Amino acid sequence: MENITQQAPVKQVDNLKKVKMTPIRMAGMLFCLTAAGAFGIEDMIPLSGPGFTLVMLIIFAVVWAYPISQIVSELSAIMPAEGGIYIWVKEALGEFWGFCTSWWGIMNCYLGLSVYIVLITDYASKFVPALQDPVIRFIAQLLIVVVFVALNLKGLTDVSWVNTIFSALILIAFALVTIVGLTHWTYNPMVPFTPEGQSWVDSLGGSICIVIWMYCGYESISNMGGEIKNPEVIPKGFRLAMPIIALSYILPTLAGIVSIGSWDEWATDGIGYGDVLGECLGYGWGVGFLVVAILSQMAIFNAYIASGSRAFFVIADDHLAPKFLAKTSAKSGLPVLSILLLAIMVVIMMNFTFTTLMIVTAPLMLIIYVTLSLSLLVIRRKYPVEERDCWYIKGSKVKIYLYGCLPMIITVIALLVNGTEYFLLGFVSIGSAVLFYIAFKWLYGGLTKDNPERYPINPKTRLAKGDITRFGVYILAFGLYAIVGSFFLAWYEGSWGPEYYADLYGTGALIGNFWLMIKVARVGGIIATIISFIMIAIGKRFDPPARGLFEVRPGDVPGK
Repeated sequence: MENITQQAPVKQVDNLKKVKMTPIRMAGMLFCLTAAGAFGIEDMIPLSGPGFTLVMLIIFAVVWAYPISQIVSELSAIMPAEGGIYIWVKEALGEFWGFCTSWWGIMNCYLGLSVYIVLITDYASKFVPALQDPVIRFIAQLLIVVVFVALNLKGLTDVSWVNTIFSALILIAFALVTIVGLTHWTYNPMVPFTPEGQSWVDSLGGSICIVIWMYCGYESISNMGGEIKNPEVIPKGFRLAMPIIALSYILPTLAGIVSIGSWDEWATDGIGYGDVLGECLGYGWGVGFLVVAILSQMAIFNAYIASGSRAFFVIADDHLAPKFLAKTSAKSGLPVLSILLLAIMVVIMMNFTFTTLMIVTAPLMLIIYVTLSLSLLVIRRKYPVEERDCWYIKGSKVKIYLYGCLPMIITVIALLVNGTEYFLLGFVSIGSAVLFYIAFKWLYGGLTKDNPERYPINPKTRLAKGDITRFGVYILAFGLYAIVGSFFLAWYEGSWGPEYYADLYGTGALIGNFWLMIKVARVGGIIATIISFIMIAIGKRFDPPARGLFEVRPGDVPGK
């Protein structure tokens, strides 16, 4: 049987430093990319109720986190390459869709990574009052960035070792919370199941994006796939990390609720996991746990510098971003310039509020799972598992389609119930991918530059053949989604939305006017749908795709 990696080679970036990872160190990286503690769940409890929160943590570990980890494991095994998710979507759906997926991930990281720096100083300011001074706070944040950028410039081996140590300390701290909390069991964790007068649908809307956020990040490990000598370690790492991540969420949350109660006062800036130790063992233990909270945010920040810096690096190597971002250091074999650019963006974005960053990045965080799931289904058809000798998801076709469809269905629901302002402004952040694709394609040539036969260009548009049709399909999908979503949100939030958004954002802002947001989404969706049909008609007549709408054709050999 011929090795599938010989049938489907992927383009490897030259000069990258290769490292061999153990399953334990890989599990440590995955834990830090995805979890690094249960911090954030505190906000779910008063929004959705203690019982509903615990049920959500259990259900989403099964229907969301596990399928995504399996998808990432299979695609990492068959196509182990730097910038994995971009490579997978590009191979499955083509250059345009690959760029869009990569762009969404890059923007989510570049705009949102600074959140962890803000959280580090927020936690530290509770026992270091000097950090409340803006100047001292900025200096401290800058120092943290410098330290972890320096660590990343030493390579993945050092990054993984530090994160393994951090992971062990975090798990020990949350294990202690679990033991202490359960031995001081006082309250019923399922009462109330949801807040009084609130339906389960309302509770779902309050918690779904938080629980998804808690179980996100599995795909980020793929950005470093080309630097891992033994890619088979990724499925092994997932087998270790997945149950640890789920239990590190469920058990401490259960222990906290049953030991100190006051479920309606839980929050990231209110009652939290540290209070379990503080109330049951003494103040000093609570302070010690606060130190662990700081280490948790450091671990996530450290891991995402490694992951995020590699994303731009790979599309630049494919002539879809400035070429200097694809350079590696001759001495270290690392993408030094990409790492430094990410650090500069973090320093800039530290000045924005958490709410502002989340409004922009939450839709980006979710949408990439749609193309990721589609890629699994397409690659399964192009490269049957019978011809492989690498790891893949075992089971029937029904199971594979279930794994592929569940993340897409959950993403659609989450984008709808996350809030009208997230829904509306998400079209801006998601739509930015098309504008930058056009600009970078014109400036740098894209895949056509290396392989004009496989990726032919339309000389009139200077874009890939069929891109006008693809743009039309892209706009049509989001136009119809805007129309359907506007009617759903009018029903879902219409009774309380106007007052809520006016109080939260003020009546002078677009996002403070609920019915204006609904109108913009509805009218914008209708206009986008009309434009999309025109573009599809023009594309079919004057710019037909050279190889199909998604550039997929059986027998293609990527990288040749």
